Amino acid sequence: MILFLAARPISPPPVRRPRRRSPYARLLAVPGARAFTAANLLARLPMGMLSVSAVLMIAGSRGSYALAGAVTATGLAATALVGPWTARLIDRHGQARIAVPATAVAVLGSLSLLLCVRAGAPDWTLFASYAATATTPNTGGMSRARWAHLLRADPAARHAANSFEQAADELCFLLGPLLATLLCTAVAPEAGTAVAAALLLTGVLLFAAQRRTEPPAVPRPPGRPGSPLRAPGLPPLLLTFVATGAVFGSLEVVTLAYADAHGFRAAAGGLLALQATGSGAAGLLFGLLPPAARPARRLLRCTAAMAALLTLPLLAAATGAPPLLAAALLTAGTATAPTMVTGMGLVQSRTPAGRLNEGMTLAVTALLTGIAAGSATGGWAADHLPSPAAGYAVPAAAAALSLALTAATGTRAPHEPGRRT
Repeated sequence: MILFLAARPISPPPVRRPRRRSPYARLLAVPGARAFTAANLLARLPMGMLSVSAVLMIAGSRGSYALAGAVTATGLAATALVGPWTARLIDRHGQARIAVPATAVAVLGSLSLLLCVRAGAPDWTLFASYAATATTPNTGGMSRARWAHLLRADPAARHAANSFEQAADELCFLLGPLLATLLCTAVAPEAGTAVAAALLLTGVLLFAAQRRTEPPAVPRPPGRPGSPLRAPGLPPLLLTFVATGAVFGSLEVVTLAYADAHGFRAAAGGLLALQATGSGAAGLLFGLLPPAARPARRLLRCTAAMAALLTLPLLAAATGAPPLLAAALLTAGTATAPTMVTGMGLVQSRTPAGRLNEGMTLAVTALLTGIAAGSATGGWAADHLPSPAAGYAVPAAAAALSLALTAATGTRAPHEPGRRT
């Protein structure tokens, strides 16, 4: 019996294959990534608070959504002009050196708006105060620039990082309107603006303190083009960002006005958060896909999906049933993140080296230009169209315009794969 047992072959122990980590776990394992990501999320949260807080504060005190939409549109338009200049300074002199003083000026503008509203100052002071917030640095762009620097040799990881950053944007647009609405309705009309300003300043200070992951400053060498706008394929792409921004700006104001007209103003932030939830979830799932061989063609498919799904809130709002509208906004949101992730990836690939933060800020500038136009148009629609539900035709039309521009400007830049030269 003993000899029999000894003669039996001994099978080797089973080999345990190492458990494959998700792309996002690998991102956060990069040294220093968790610290700058946490700080940047804190700095980015006001992105979803400031305009909602301003609309609720101004509309509540002056009784006009048209005025509130015009004020926020003016501030966003000013940001569209000042933002690229601020980003160029960041590229040339470093994030920490430029972002902190720029944020301080923007915070003073927010506090000035708060005081002018509270004191009943003339309307022009509201426009001037909100325009001063234009120096707010592109916090999301600075974070993406850090990922691009840290992952410069790994395209798949950069795709996951872009998806992660887009999901972070959506998280801020999910929590921001909820927090802003809660503060403005349950605490004081000015509370949303005050808290957003404090979070912005604190987050930027903490982010700027993370120096080891900061990309190096790149002084402009002589003879180089002065702007990424000269890069092949970038200007047509920015047109798509303008139309996409109009979707975001109009959807926000129209939803706030619709909720107010139907007697559930306090739930408006929740409706906007549902749209952001759908977008954030879609963005995280989208990041698990491999990078597209032809990303411009993927962008065309994404804008087509966005145009189709943005008709759902218009149809749901016409029924007058808030649960249907909530479901429609959640579903419509699933197309926006893939559009933004693909578009931002194209911006990075088409922007010259050493101009990355400026190139991404130009994309954000295009978005802000569209948001400003959409916000003003949505405010006008809320005040002048016969039904609050009709206002949802504005974001639906903006999404259709985004698709038309993407199709009209072509699906490839000159240097992308598959182009015949």
